[in-house]
Amino acid sequence: MNRVALVTVLAWVASAQVVVFENVNVIPMDRERILAARTVLVRDGRIAEIGPANRVRAPEGAVRVDGRGKYLMPGFAEMHGHLPGPDVPREVVEDVMFLYVANGVTTVRGMLGNPIHLQLRREVAEGKLLGPRLYVAGPAFAGAKLTPEEARQRVREQKEAGYDLLKVLEGLRPETYEAMAAEAKAVGIPFAGHVPDEVGLLRCLEVGQKSIDHLDGYLEALEADDSPLRNADPKIRRRDLGLYLDERKIPALAEATRKAGAWVVPTMALWETFNSTESPEAMAQRAELQFVPRQWVEGWVKQKTTLLANLNPEAGRRVIEVRKKVLKALRDAGVRIAFGTDSPQVFSVPGFSTHREIPILREAGLTPYEILVSGTRHVAEYFGTLAETGTVERGKRADLILLEANPLADPANLARRAGVMVAGRWIPETEIQKRLAAMASR
Repeated sequence: MNRVALVTVLAWVASAQVVVFENVNVIPMDRERILAARTVLVRDGRIAEIGPANRVRAPEGAVRVDGRGKYLMPGFAEMHGHLPGPDVPREVVEDVMFLYVANGVTTVRGMLGNPIHLQLRREVAEGKLLGPRLYVAGPAFAGAKLTPEEARQRVREQKEAGYDLLKVLEGLRPETYEAMAAEAKAVGIPFAGHVPDEVGLLRCLEVGQKSIDHLDGYLEALEADDSPLRNADPKIRRRDLGLYLDERKIPALAEATRKAGAWVVPTMALWETFNSTESPEAMAQRAELQFVPRQWVEGWVKQKTTLLANLNPEAGRRVIEVRKKVLKALRDAGVRIAFGTDSPQVFSVPGFSTHREIPILREAGLTPYEILVSGTRHVAEYFGTLAETGTVERGKRADLILLEANPLADPANLARRAGVMVAGRWIPETEIQKRLAAMASR
């Protein structure tokens, strides 16, 4: 039997398994609560039954998981992930997909569009590739050379190809952005991502960009009216903008975002990497880097070295500080937040980046429950799949994380896994650690 056929058979066997989590504390994420001492039965990739532990019995032959003292919650999401491109070796593709799953990330919105991602999405859906459920953007809309007619044509092509959304990058001229947005609405495909500088945050909100990623455009919109940087060289603007921000503008921007119904995907940890004075040598010692190719790490060291060479430390500190204030104001205004980290990126490792992002969201003022919602139920609401995913309820897709400690007490407990279930396949932590060890040895 060839390798693909074997993987398919193994995936079928896993999905056909009956798995029972016995006597477990369930965090359903429909609201902030814990259902104590429950038994959860999974069959055919779905949650078939949830009930008190003394009433639900494990069928004969089921895989029984002892949940005493543990917590079962929905799988988490990466709402700004970068999926491997066509030139990446297959082994690395499989590793990246596994890194997400190993950390309880069972849904990824891929934002580095390439036709190969349509194939990866299909392979995951068919059980040929172990990985998170994928939503994929098409090749990015970027650059001043793209014309309005080319943008309209590209929208139609990406819709026809079956992409889930359009990715907006920097450099688009306003007329091209408007043409893309109008065509996207006409054919029924969302667009999300960056805020082109010439378009600006407020216009992106007005025309219906579904998500503003990285809080892009907010600092530019906060620039003080008397800022000396308005006509400065772009490199100087990027370096020093943090010194010329007017925080009094934050509430109006938060309210404009709420009124527009736009989502935000903050990616806070990565922007702290960009703007901090931490040395690349120190960052290169992070434990999770053992699971990615060494050439990635070497490239990230070079990127961080370049960033440091062009960093104004005081401006960088202000960027980090003000971004947290912006995020809190967005939360306070009722803007919906979706969890994302922009991995893999500079020292941002797929899956592991989740645990780098969480403490910064806490520092910004989000509660543990709000953080958990941003990576679970909010994601289902964003995709319109709440009937299928996002909470632990009977009939829903069995994407689950079993934890050793309560994440509502401390969301950092997401790192204390007892195992992960993706589409009904149970992967105990012992199996996760064995595969991670094998990856590290390579």
